Amino acid sequence: MTSNASPVGIGVIGLGRGFVLMLPAFRADRRVRLVAACAPREESRAAFRAEFGGNAYPDVESLCADPEVEIIYVATPHELHCEHVIAAATAGKHIFVDKPIAIILEDATRMVEACREAGVQLIVGPSHSFDAPVALARRLIDSGDYGRVRMINAFNYTDFLYRPRRPEELNTDMGGGVLFSQGVHQIDIVRLLAGGMAEKVFAMTGKWDAARPTEGAYSALVSFAGGVFASLTYSGYAHFDSDEWMGWTGELGNEKDPKAYGDARRKLKSVSSPEEEIKLKSARTYGSDDMPKPASRYEHFGPIIVSCDGADLRLTPEGVHVYGDTEREFKAAPDLLYPRKEVIDAVVATVRDGEPPAQTGAWGLASLEICRAILSAAESGMPVTLEHQTGLETKTS
Repeated sequence: MTSNASPVGIGVIGLGRGFVLMLPAFRADRRVRLVAACAPREESRAAFRAEFGGNAYPDVESLCADPEVEIIYVATPHELHCEHVIAAATAGKHIFVDKPIAIILEDATRMVEACREAGVQLIVGPSHSFDAPVALARRLIDSGDYGRVRMINAFNYTDFLYRPRRPEELNTDMGGGVLFSQGVHQIDIVRLLAGGMAEKVFAMTGKWDAARPTEGAYSALVSFAGGVFASLTYSGYAHFDSDEWMGWTGELGNEKDPKAYGDARRKLKSVSSPEEEIKLKSARTYGSDDMPKPASRYEHFGPIIVSCDGADLRLTPEGVHVYGDTEREFKAAPDLLYPRKEVIDAVVATVRDGEPPAQTGAWGLASLEICRAILSAAESGMPVTLEHQTGLETKTS
């Protein structure tokens, strides 16, 4: 965007935790301006008006009709993404929708087709595939200096399942569990590093807590075009914390206190009903007190190692370690200006220059297909052949 171009007008549907995590970028980047929001809670709408001075609506239709809105950020629960994206597309607005694009493939297909028919762009994110160290690793791969990618290992151990949850977040059919909210991050990163065109999925999943009756863990082996294969493992059971292997940097790039071990499970023990847990989760939304700590490093999604012909590339919150045949070196990512700047880069390039990122609607559909395939492969014990994949060179809206 040229220096004299006007800020991109953003409207937001949903002022919950997803919106909160994008706030540092919205507040810091003068290339965008929050002009409108839609949320069911008046407290959130009032907080939005007080901080940004924009319009705050109780209904989606009014926000979509706002002439100042150029692109709509859909940050609502997973099950509402399809309805809200199609409403925005019908109104002629560009869209970026929080991951995952949807829960079922049919909805994702409808969303992609609606945006194509309306002539608007659909970005799926923010996912950790936007993170600067991931982009740096992709550039190193594209340089050809290390040969072809052969294998990728990605794993992450968190306390995800024991953070405050709404009932539907513990119901797989409604998009609950670790795959749709967490696994899609890992899938997006691995697809970006492997070139996008996954072919088959072998997987197993774990449901090991009857009080949290959804998938809390998975391990998958994914094959890609050209012979690349990737191992993806995730556990959200709040025991081992793989941030220990990331310099005690939390997923959001903030410094993590090892002494806080076990906090998620301790807090949950104080909750005696689903209603109390919902209230605890509401305390993490916009206008409340529970805000993330400031980031000092890039966001990440656990240890990731890319094995190429001539080197292994290990991603960190600061950059990429390169382990060559006889020497090792560190490639630093650009200095962190503020979290998720890369997402704003994508929004501005899409709206002002018509240049969408890799993470289009078709890309989001392909990542969702792998989420569904992991569930299906785990249930059947058989590999799943993929049909909706898209590569880096063939991305479409």
